[in-house]
Amino acid sequence: MGEHGAPPALNGDCAFRDCDPKLLRMQPILQDLVDLLALERIDRDLFRGKSQDLGWGAIFGGQVFGQALSAAAQTVGAGRSVHSAHGYFIRAGELKAPIIYQVDRLRDGKSFSTRRAVGLQEGEAIFSLAASFQIDEAGFEHQDAMPDVPAPESLRSESELVLAFAEHLPEAIRERAAMPRPVEIRPVEVRNPFAPTAQPPTRRYWYRMVDRLPDDAALHRYLLAYVSDFSFLSASLDPHGVSFMTWGMQIASIDHAIWFHRPFRVDDWLLYDIESPSAAGARGIVRGRFFDRGGRLVASTVQEGLIRKR
Repeated sequence: MGEHGAPPALNGDCAFRDCDPKLLRMQPILQDLVDLLALERIDRDLFRGKSQDLGWGAIFGGQVFGQALSAAAQTVGAGRSVHSAHGYFIRAGELKAPIIYQVDRLRDGKSFSTRRAVGLQEGEAIFSLAASFQIDEAGFEHQDAMPDVPAPESLRSESELVLAFAEHLPEAIRERAAMPRPVEIRPVEVRNPFAPTAQPPTRRYWYRMVDRLPDDAALHRYLLAYVSDFSFLSASLDPHGVSFMTWGMQIASIDHAIWFHRPFRVDDWLLYDIESPSAAGARGIVRGRFFDRGGRLVASTVQEGLIRKR
């Protein structure tokens, strides 16, 4: 896919609430998400967030992850960027209720800062995050090679593929599937969730936000954390010939982790290369790698989730 070139420059010091308003004239569904990630600061280490309804009737896990990361980052001084974040999904959240994020400043060292953020609804924790931030440093570099895959322009979007299966969908689900999303997804391998067959536990997708974003590196990291939860756990179902649409399947994320390696933009295409090395004990584990179009490995992810057939 090309040599490892540098991505367009990002301004790590730009607070995305205050960036050039001309850059914020984006599609409403993406603008809503950017606003949700900004959060409302109600005290020094206390933030309030709302939720975006993507048509599922529940809070999307990637949204809570991104908001908790945003809350933690807003308590860290300038010049330190998140390099890793680990979250646990504790309870299903209430879509219409606000989420309060409480941040603990665990440590500020010479090179690293550590934060813990807990998302609360009605006084109960629904999500817990630990994140580490580091000053920019140069050092040794190496990376995995990017898989050889078709370019995103040659592939159909997930929304187009959903329309092809629309006749199999109940009306209520069909309406939800047609709702706009802030991210465009183009699968490399097309799978029919209504007629699943046993497949290798690997999936690859191209991801891109649906509109131009401000040149704010922190915002791009929050949004990558957000999109990293889309279609992730499904790879653990593929060897078993089932899908999220299989009757009796119970699927839920348990924990999620992301490591940021190099600068990137989420408003340009990123390849998400996913594999599931194991499933056992009604749990599946998946791991992923994000590459930019130049072949640079920009982030890595791991998730474990419940995959139970009742």
